[in-house]
Amino acid sequence: MLRFLSYNFDIPCWFKKYLGIECPWCGSQRALRLLLQGEFWESIKMFPALIPLILLFTFLALHLIFKFKRGTKILVSLFILCVVLIVVNYLLKTF
Repeated sequence: MLRFLSYNFDIPCWFKKYLGIECPWCGSQRALRLLLQGEFWESIKMFPALIPLILLFTFLALHLIFKFKRGTKILVSLFILCVVLIVVNYLLKTF
């Protein structure tokens, strides 16, 4: 699909490099690459919080511009969802 996505430009995880265990964000870069290549389900399996994080930052940018009436509550809900997904994914990968 996109030729540049076949190259590996991932930033190495210092947490895994020096401590030998994965960090809660491990897999996010690979999941983003998979999502850009159109591998939706593989991306979700790799890092489930990626799409909610994209939604969170997109909505945050829109909220800063348009000042939605219930924008803060939606942002807090998206943030909580992202944190829960990251923690659950990390625990499942670790144990």
